[in-house]
Amino acid sequence: MPLDEFWDWLQNTDLAFAIGATWWFPLLESIHVIALALVVGSIVMVDLRLIGVTARSYALTRISRELVPWAWVGFVVATITGTGMFISRPGAYAANPAFQTKLVLLALAGLNVVAFHTRVMRGVEQWDTDALTPASAKLAGLISLILWIGVVLAGRWTGHLN
Repeated sequence: MPLDEFWDWLQNTDLAFAIGATWWFPLLESIHVIALALVVGSIVMVDLRLIGVTARSYALTRISRELVPWAWVGFVVATITGTGMFISRPGAYAANPAFQTKLVLLALAGLNVVAFHTRVMRGVEQWDTDALTPASAKLAGLISLILWIGVVLAGRWTGHLN
């Protein structure tokens, strides 16, 4: 089955219709925005610590331990609500350049997290409590900030581009 046929089938399901034609869509959208604020707010605090802008007297491992679980909760909720909104018009969203950009930026943010945890965090014991972090940590934090700002902007533009 070609992808266009799948999108047509998906948007014609009872669930997609219920979301797209009722108060469910604005409810999901509102929850999505709140969840995204939780994700981005948590990640920004970790990134600012990595860059050395704030919370320099706190260990990175402590900040991560306290904030990253909140980011994951927000990410799961945002994924669920985003999927709900997506199925109401999957063909239109899939063809939307802003939505495509958002997905690419999310994938890059995920790759940045993997690279950070497999490379930079390996030596965290050596600099965990230092006010200044190594260049690789700063770079990972800066890349993360840029990517998440892009995710937010692309997500906002999704509703305005065809």
